[in-house]
Amino acid sequence: MTKPVPPSGPNDEPSARRRQILEIAAQLFAKKGYRGTSMRDIGEQAGVLGGSLYHHIRSKDALFVELHNAALDEAEARIDEAVRAQSDPWAKLNAACATLLDIQLAPDSLTTPMMNDFREVSDDVREQLIARRDRFEGLFRSLVDELPLPPRIDRSIYRNLLLAQLNATADWYRPGKLTPAQIAAQIAAIFRHE
Repeated sequence: MTKPVPPSGPNDEPSARRRQILEIAAQLFAKKGYRGTSMRDIGEQAGVLGGSLYHHIRSKDALFVELHNAALDEAEARIDEAVRAQSDPWAKLNAACATLLDIQLAPDSLTTPMMNDFREVSDDVREQLIARRDRFEGLFRSLVDELPLPPRIDRSIYRNLLLAQLNATADWYRPGKLTPAQIAAQIAAIFRHE
């Protein structure tokens, strides 16, 4: 997911300019983090003066929430599409895992940094980000609920451990040996219980 920004109209000049600013902001947040990115940085990269920037963007907090939510919206749509192509519950889980890792491990991915930089934001912003992340995780909640797991396995713990493993993959993954789909298949196999 290279550009998690909301769509704009095809011939809408202000929307095209705003989209460009959002793309630059997403790249800066991904590279420098929330705290390390200033509105001045965004304006300079976009070639927009401070006052003009606020014509397009309300605030740094609102901008970060918007970009975070757009990244999760796009990820959710891609995962949902991959899952709908499957009928078996285990195949659905594997498709969801493979798609999530494909998104997160893409060299130009902005999703992982946008999803994982909650510690630097205000409590109000953190609550908004967590609420959207929880809705995203509902997709995995539904997938886990469909699995034929033994009754002794707590589905909430199962889901949280699975997501923690998937989300941590970007920390250790190096391209070359296994593809994201192969890693996802390995993770799904480890979590398979019958």
